[in-house]
Amino acid sequence: MKLEFHHINFVSEDVDRMHDFYTQVLGLDDMPASQFPRTEAKDGKGFAGKIRFATDGGMQMHLAERNLSVAFHNGQVINPIERGHIAFRTDDLPAFLALLDARGIPYSDYGTAFSAEWHQVFFHDPEGNVIEVHQQVSDQPDP
Repeated sequence: MKLEFHHINFVSEDVDRMHDFYTQVLGLDDMPASQFPRTEAKDGKGFAGKIRFATDGGMQMHLAERNLSVAFHNGQVINPIERGHIAFRTDDLPAFLALLDARGIPYSDYGTAFSAEWHQVFFHDPEGNVIEVHQQVSDQPDP
């Protein structure tokens, strides 16, 4: 099982202002939203809030509109867009979930509720910071 650092997610009430800061002040490049196919939010599930993206060419920043009720509306416990999170990509999500289970670490499995191409799981580190681990849907092994 391989893990690689993928993105940092910051949340804001003004996503455009945050995006302008990271692209105009820190010089990151804009990433078109078309590079992140989102799952359509419907019936209160998923996330319909604004998201903008920036990158240094390797690492990504996801800048999302703060939403305090996403976990509640999606039947989950952990809210990844309340305070933001860091994210890692894996090549074997089932193995990683087995590791979390073996260590007694609870997690919220959002599946593809936010991204059409990523299966996302969120959990807390020992200090309460939110961590995402995801796998591209096309990379997941068949059961």
